[in-house]
Amino acid sequence: MDFLELLAPARNLEIGIAAIDCGADAVYIAGPAFGARKAAGNSMEEVERLCSHAHKYGARVFVTFNTVIEDDEKELAHSQMLQAQEAGADAFIIRDLSVFDWKDVTVPLHASTQCAIADPERAAAFERAGCSRIILERELPLSEIKRICSAVGCEVECFVHGALCVCYSGKCRLSEAIDGRSADKGECIQACRSLYDLCDASGKVLVRNKALLSLKDLNLLDRLGDLAEAGVCSFKIEGRLKNASYVKNVVRQYDLALNSLVAAHPDRYRRASFGKIEANWMPDSSKTFNRGYTSLYFDGKRDRWSSMNAPKSMGEKIGKVLSIKPLASGCEIRAELLDGCRLSNGDGSSFATSDGVCGFRGDVCEGQRIVTRSCVPDLRKGMVLFRNLSSNFEKMLESQPCRRIIDVDVKLRISGKYSIELDVSSQDGRHFLSSFNTDTDTAENGERALAMLREQLSKRSGIYSFKVSEIDVQTAGGRLPLLSASTINGMRRLTAEDLDALPCGRIAIQGRGVSEEVLTCAVSESGGVDAAGADSEADLEADREEVVERPCTAAKPLVGGGKDELMRSRYCIRYELGMCPKKQGAKESGALFLVNNGRRLSLRFDCSKCEMSVFEA
Repeated sequence: MDFLELLAPARNLEIGIAAIDCGADAVYIAGPAFGARKAAGNSMEEVERLCSHAHKYGARVFVTFNTVIEDDEKELAHSQMLQAQEAGADAFIIRDLSVFDWKDVTVPLHASTQCAIADPERAAAFERAGCSRIILERELPLSEIKRICSAVGCEVECFVHGALCVCYSGKCRLSEAIDGRSADKGECIQACRSLYDLCDASGKVLVRNKALLSLKDLNLLDRLGDLAEAGVCSFKIEGRLKNASYVKNVVRQYDLALNSLVAAHPDRYRRASFGKIEANWMPDSSKTFNRGYTSLYFDGKRDRWSSMNAPKSMGEKIGKVLSIKPLASGCEIRAELLDGCRLSNGDGSSFATSDGVCGFRGDVCEGQRIVTRSCVPDLRKGMVLFRNLSSNFEKMLESQPCRRIIDVDVKLRISGKYSIELDVSSQDGRHFLSSFNTDTDTAENGERALAMLREQLSKRSGIYSFKVSEIDVQTAGGRLPLLSASTINGMRRLTAEDLDALPCGRIAIQGRGVSEEVLTCAVSESGGVDAAGADSEADLEADREEVVERPCTAAKPLVGGGKDELMRSRYCIRYELGMCPKKQGAKESGALFLVNNGRRLSLRFDCSKCEMSVFEA
């Protein structure tokens, strides 16, 4: 049996809880420091509370330590890891390999996508070094993912949704070069979303004011089966700076997709946590922040990946502008809406201009009429309109939270005068007997008493949904006790408290080839990370040295023309613009440059590898 894990981002405690409640099997969250998104830090108290909530369902919490840790930061990083470990963290996502030296860090270590794992050899090296999971580069085709999964026995994690870095592995020195803020320290300024001019060697502007380094968002919703077949066990959603509505919507959509995959192959797959999700709404990723979607290089084919015209979220197309009428405050817009499109007060609209994406809020929306109190000077008749915020959808997400329920089977046995025994089995493998004694009178109407017992016990208490599957009456003449509804409800609530006191089952989801095993919280899952293939401490140390010292081709700064490489990418501006001499038959363009606010960046193209590099000019 292969266990499939949906891994969701948690900017904070609230969003982490929402992700678990909407169907995530695990969440990743930063502690106070050392996360790759510096603006998404959380206290250890919040991490502990998130762990407590997740563990109710056998779900996991991974704490990020995926920045470069400087020598003067190691003591603090080590201390925070021990605190996170004590708080209940199930694993650490790491970038800096000095973590291997801290022997008292015993939770599993996951090698971040920042480690540039893009081939079987490097994947195996990280496994031997002590990582229980490797997180692959996002640029890999399915064929290479299969090769990597076949080469290792550890868990393999892949990104399936969200924003994409234009460079390999998210390793980029562009932010640091432009503003002094390093992506390796969680301070990326997202220079790839900025507007640039594309110029030739003479200074002629070939393309003006476009987000030439901005990519669409990743969406592999329809390819989860291919990834599971390849050997991937964890499906990761990007977004540790995203808000709660984004996380709820996307997590729910992927939760349903994974459930469908499990339902289609019940003998092969199962989810990595427990509980069923109850929600009164259907997810729709088109209504959530996105720059358009791409599968990137998943099928080994180059396509148009750029969002250069819309580096922000455009949303769903709704129609075009018919007229614009100025008002004393704001303006009145008439729009020709697409069939089936209905606008609501508070909807956000966007449109594209030569300077990028602009937007406005419709304060009053009535049919084709949109009234906004703000000025929209760049809007023109005939422009295409998009909706990048659906107020009704946002209100629905806020007002109708998902609820996660664990099913509980109850077998009821009544004996003596009157001994009531509840034989309880929960979905996650917990099992116990709960006994109650009563000297109540005998019910005159046995059928009615039996129906009340079944009805009142088959209800919810807390996160548990009880259902009576069997009733065994072992009394003289089949007599039944006369019990009030409140008494039976009290029995059910006490049983729920007993369930809470027992540790929830935990599923071990090690890589393929490992036998299925369900553990309880009382049994340690960590106890140190075993290094597959390491025969001795010396062998283990050698493997770790290999990982540390072996250069990463994708991230290695190269020197050319006296300048260091700032990024390298599978993405190619020439191809996106139809200027590729190799695949599109275009004439050789000569030297090309990106220009932003007087700063020039040099582009270099390696057509043999189909790669583009960015250098400081």
